[in-house]
Amino acid sequence: MKKTTRLRQLLQSPELEFLLEAHNALSAKIAEEAGFPAIWASGLSMSAQFGVRDSNEASWSQVVDALEFMSDATQVPILVDGDTGYGNFNSLRRLVRKLEQRELAGVCIEDKEFPKTNSFGASDRQVLASVDEFCGKIKAAKDSQLDPDFVVVARVEALIAGAGMEEALRRAEAYHAAGADAVLIHSKKTRADEVIEFSRQWAARCPLVIVPTKYYSTPVEVFRKAGFSLAIWANHLLRASIPAMQSAARRIRQQQGVVAIEDQIAGLDEVFRLQGAEELAQAERTYAPAPGRGVLAVLLAASRGRELESLTVDRPKAMLHIAGKPILQRLVEECRRQGIHGIRVVAGYQAETVILEGVEVVVNEAHESTGELASLRLALPHEGQALIVYGDLLMRSSVLRDVLEIPGDAVAVVDSLTTEGPDNDYAQCSAPDDRSLFGPAITVERMVSSDRPNQGRWIGLLRLGGPALEAAHQVLQHLPDGSISDLINALVEAGTAIQVHYIHGHWLDVNRLEDLEKADAFARA
Repeated sequence: MKKTTRLRQLLQSPELEFLLEAHNALSAKIAEEAGFPAIWASGLSMSAQFGVRDSNEASWSQVVDALEFMSDATQVPILVDGDTGYGNFNSLRRLVRKLEQRELAGVCIEDKEFPKTNSFGASDRQVLASVDEFCGKIKAAKDSQLDPDFVVVARVEALIAGAGMEEALRRAEAYHAAGADAVLIHSKKTRADEVIEFSRQWAARCPLVIVPTKYYSTPVEVFRKAGFSLAIWANHLLRASIPAMQSAARRIRQQQGVVAIEDQIAGLDEVFRLQGAEELAQAERTYAPAPGRGVLAVLLAASRGRELESLTVDRPKAMLHIAGKPILQRLVEECRRQGIHGIRVVAGYQAETVILEGVEVVVNEAHESTGELASLRLALPHEGQALIVYGDLLMRSSVLRDVLEIPGDAVAVVDSLTTEGPDNDYAQCSAPDDRSLFGPAITVERMVSSDRPNQGRWIGLLRLGGPALEAAHQVLQHLPDGSISDLINALVEAGTAIQVHYIHGHWLDVNRLEDLEKADAFARA
């Protein structure tokens, strides 16, 4: 069905329908995904995102360019806030043709002089156009449309200008007679009494539209009973975005970094999704295929975690809920956020409780009598890149992102600040952490116990690929069962250079009951 036809059906529906404001393609996509059947392309919001006033300071051609992106990004109809039509009847005729060419479903024009003045702005200048002039615009718009379902809505500003109810009804009747498909009655009162009284006297002569920006506290059931066809939430996506951006800007400036807010803002994967990046990836596979090898995340989650006592009677510790979500689920989401979609979990204790959508689960049936290397042998891939991760690990997005971007076949993440942990998870490195971004590569010399000289704690995150992955398979054939630290030592002894990526906090694991409170605070931060 054409977008114009769908908008016309919404106007003529016996049910009250709701439109949400959008001001660019991204906000239009968000409104569509939220389930709104149509979108209001707000003149105020588009002006604001251009950084100019809502007084026709943005030209109609600039607005049409923005509308074209909005239309291309969505499938639902868009009703355009056309202000006063950007001039006289002739300007409006050209605007209608341009909107139709870009598959916009309709335009709403208001009966004020050009350039327009925002109805809720600081200016008291609310000068109405003459009825004859505005009726001429409506006729010109209807005569210019090629699609018979294209919608022209006449916005009555008489109540805004203080001209009274009688004048508002007189104008609305004239506009309806001139061919308007619907009437938008506007009010800046904080109660809906004016528009409800207008609707009562209007008596459903044609569809009636309202914009409850000022009388937003009125229950929508009141609008239904009053017989309105459409209610438009006209500027709320724009207004919601402003405090979020202001807060983020202040925090970044104050903290001189973004680590603290990174997990509180949309990930780049969500931006890419809204941009349609997956469609491009599919097209690349069709038209420009490349054999590139991806990363397989191997999450080790076979152990019970007896130190957590009764909490792990019916599930492994990796499935404990932290801030309302299992630890493993958080790891899976973090992997996907970084573009890793190949994920393999090694379960063991209470393996049937490890339920994760789109994740391969292999079971170490001998988990009670074996260790980490036995689990790893079941899941380690033979090609590509393997990301080996402890299943009880929580970390900030930057930790995983950085270890994926570091060049080389083998990378271990070491925290130079942490002084507590299992005895065999400490790394003795070729050089201490000097907080330098550039310099000679630092490598692991040996995994050691905590009472020996070391440069930090290995956090349970290791990436292997190419020759290092091949070496790991060779070593695993002869290495007795043990920990991943034993594997690292065996690789080093076999001549594999494992590069160190130093971090400074921003992670934790869950081993004891006292870790749970810290983990919950970490996840919620």
